[in-house]
Amino acid sequence: MVSLERSKKKAHLWKKAALHFLLCFVMGFFTGFAPTSKASIFSGQATMSLSPTYSPQAQPVEAFHQEKMQSFNRSLLVETEQAEEEHNHKASKEMILEEEKEEVEELDIRRLVIIITPTSTRNKLRGVLLRRLASTLKLVAQPLLWIVVEQQSKEESEVSEILRKTGIMYRHVVFKENFTDAGSEMDHQRNIALNHIEHHRLSGIVHFAGLSNIYDLGFFEGIRAIEGFGTWPIAKLSANKQKVVIEGPICDSSEVLGWHLKKMNNLTDATPPPLHISSFAFNSSILWDPERWGRTSSVQDSSQACNSLGFVRKEVLEEEAKLKGIPTEDCSKVLLWDLKI
Repeated sequence: MVSLERSKKKAHLWKKAALHFLLCFVMGFFTGFAPTSKASIFSGQATMSLSPTYSPQAQPVEAFHQEKMQSFNRSLLVETEQAEEEHNHKASKEMILEEEKEEVEELDIRRLVIIITPTSTRNKLRGVLLRRLASTLKLVAQPLLWIVVEQQSKEESEVSEILRKTGIMYRHVVFKENFTDAGSEMDHQRNIALNHIEHHRLSGIVHFAGLSNIYDLGFFEGIRAIEGFGTWPIAKLSANKQKVVIEGPICDSSEVLGWHLKKMNNLTDATPPPLHISSFAFNSSILWDPERWGRTSSVQDSSQACNSLGFVRKEVLEEEAKLKGIPTEDCSKVLLWDLKI
């Protein structure tokens, strides 16, 4: 009886095991035909691994990149500013060079104006008048050369000190001779200056400017246009006499028609009156081109050198057809005054 029950239990266990095995086999069989989800699982894991996550090192890395970008931007900005500054500097330099080139070309077109001024210790206002004339000449467009003549002295003269401070291109010429007559001394100084121009072959328009002269600045631009000889009217004023005397040419435009005469009733005298020393100018080439201008000797001839002023005055009066009135548009206009103090 007992053995029969044991055999029944064993059979029941075997059936249960066989059923369980069969069930697992069937599930495993059908599971093999089902689509696998491994790829999607791994894909999900890969996607999740690439997704941003919080990390304690994320902030320092981001700050490092920001600092690098700021440094790059700063360096780029500096390079841009330097390039712009170099461009502006180059453009400014080119502009300066262009202006200097134009100025040089303009100086080449302009003729040199040579101003001759004699001085004398007899004139108590020499220093004051010399400074006044220097102030006028400083305003004249370049090129201009100022030749100042005075008697030689053992000590440094006031004239030398004044000329050094003017900022004008000048030549200081001295002489040793003594004179009792003021007019003869002035003519001697002018001859010395002409001799200096001839010896050094200074090319320009020569004008005798006395210390008592007062100028309109347009006068200097007008005399640059002189080819041979030029002349203009000069107004003589006196501090003691309340009157003005006009000396010089009578013109139609730039053509000289006649001369102002001191004695208006002397109409039969065709000889031109003596010209005021400051009422004419001339091309300096007449001093070293004797064949062209009719001179028979050179600068080495001392007697001829002393007569240079007389030669120039003679040429001005005899070559009336070659004279050019200044200013060309209306040479009757007064641009120069002689004020006697």
